[in-house]
Amino acid sequence: MPATASTRTALRRGIVAAAALPLLIGALASCGYGSEATKDEPKAADAADAGKKLSASEVRIGYFPNLTHATALVGLQEGLIEKELSGTKIKPQSFNAGPSEIEALNGGSLDIGFIGPSPSINGYVKSKGSNLRIISGSASGGVKLVVNPDKIKTLDDLKGKRIATPQKGNTQDVAFLNWISEKGWTVDPESGKGDVSVVRTDNKVTPDAFKQGSIDGAWVPEPTASKLVSDGGSVLLDETALWPDKKFVITNIIVSQKFLKEHPDVVEAVLRGTVKTNEWIHANQDKAKASANARLAAEGGKPLDPKVIDPAWPSIAITDDPLAATLKTQSEWAVKAKLIEQPDLAGIYDLTLLNKVLKAAGKPEVSDAGLGAK
Repeated sequence: MPATASTRTALRRGIVAAAALPLLIGALASCGYGSEATKDEPKAADAADAGKKLSASEVRIGYFPNLTHATALVGLQEGLIEKELSGTKIKPQSFNAGPSEIEALNGGSLDIGFIGPSPSINGYVKSKGSNLRIISGSASGGVKLVVNPDKIKTLDDLKGKRIATPQKGNTQDVAFLNWISEKGWTVDPESGKGDVSVVRTDNKVTPDAFKQGSIDGAWVPEPTASKLVSDGGSVLLDETALWPDKKFVITNIIVSQKFLKEHPDVVEAVLRGTVKTNEWIHANQDKAKASANARLAAEGGKPLDPKVIDPAWPSIAITDDPLAATLKTQSEWAVKAKLIEQPDLAGIYDLTLLNKVLKAAGKPEVSDAGLGAK
């Protein structure tokens, strides 16, 4: 039967509608209405940025198994740093104290490191400003003088005693030598011998040395300080009491200048990860404490006892701010202790990428106290 005019019109309309249907479905899906779309699906541009390959296939990140390195512990454990790296792999490396980490950075086996201020200063000065930059803060506080209360009851009782620090020239070692000098006592900075015997001892060994009585106390970071307390020690001094506003940098983030120059996109991605990690720590204290403990367990084979981690955790302030003015003070202490010559610290900081990340996150920028790279 021949088609009528009205039938032919209907057929044409059906063909057009059928042809348009895939386009309509595609448009709806791109707006988040398709069956595969979810409420949290990123925009196309965001997804492209998230999948953008960075300039290095690997980044080697160093840190200590200390709670003062909580940003690293939690950021690695929760994958918050890795998430920002778009496929660039993290190769984590654990160190006991700053000088050995600086050696790795200078030797080319480390790209980015969490580290104390004194080793940062030493590394910068010894390389004449050529090997590293401080690119962010990470933590303040978390350092205590813990002693055997049967042998030492007051600060004056330290004279003639054996007190441990983690390593010659590390941040706690410099702080303790400065405190000794302010008491009017003398100690040879190289040998540690003097009115107080400064015994440089690996943090892993310090608790056993304390229990055996080969040391009478220790000026150490967390969790070592709280381990000593759990073994019968007593906190004689919290280092925060010695600082204005009770703030001082205990952990910086540093980078090899070569890596920063060649892979600024990777460095920026790591900093996005650390800023997000710090924000997550502040918002999830109990979860963050458990996460840090899980990472320490992976490092040492077992988690910290609650009687160790519970008092240690709140004594550490997590921060993006490098508290640059306090680094100046610590450099003066190292000079005073004759561990370094008067340093030229101009250029030790490059906070450009950090402040870019902070600004994008709606957070205030931080200061380099006039010590920024030009």
